[in-house]
Amino acid sequence: MKCKNIILFVIFATLSFNSMAQDAGSKFSIELSIGPSFATQELAGSSLNTGAGSEVVFHYRFMPHLGAYAGWGYNRHSSDNSFAGSDMDFEETGYVFGLQFKHPLGNLPVSYYVRGAGLYNHIETENSDGDIVNDTGHGLGWQLAGGIDIPVGKGWSLTPGLKFNALSRDFDNGTINRNLDLNYVTARVGILKGF
Repeated sequence: MKCKNIILFVIFATLSFNSMAQDAGSKFSIELSIGPSFATQELAGSSLNTGAGSEVVFHYRFMPHLGAYAGWGYNRHSSDNSFAGSDMDFEETGYVFGLQFKHPLGNLPVSYYVRGAGLYNHIETENSDGDIVNDTGHGLGWQLAGGIDIPVGKGWSLTPGLKFNALSRDFDNGTINRNLDLNYVTARVGILKGF
């Protein structure tokens, strides 16, 4: 799945670079970000390995420095020996919706941003063959994020930053019943295109 995310990023970037340049102050933009993630605690007593993920979000700026965004994200952590068995993957996917404040850093062309969002995600547990062992169903969580926006061309920006995701869901496969608190920090590098 990691390779698939990288391929999607390259395709998106290639197609976008071929489109016409737009005004960097546009009200609408689309952002694609990828990067590693690091669990901040064990998942139901199981250690998680370093993960990876991606997110695509659509932004709408309705005030000079304030906007709304919504999109879809994917993140995967593996565990060598978990409560659900050995060599299991825990994949969190779902939707993000929130607000962003973005402001220039003095007279520099660079801006900083802070985001607060809700999540509507679920956690799928997969075995080493890629078969889904359990799906928690979607539920609410939250996300905090921050970073910088670096213009790289007319209407284009790089958006490196950090995100913290928190999601609590129930794992119940008939024999095992656990509460899963999936909390992690992710370092993301994104590319943003204004329209």
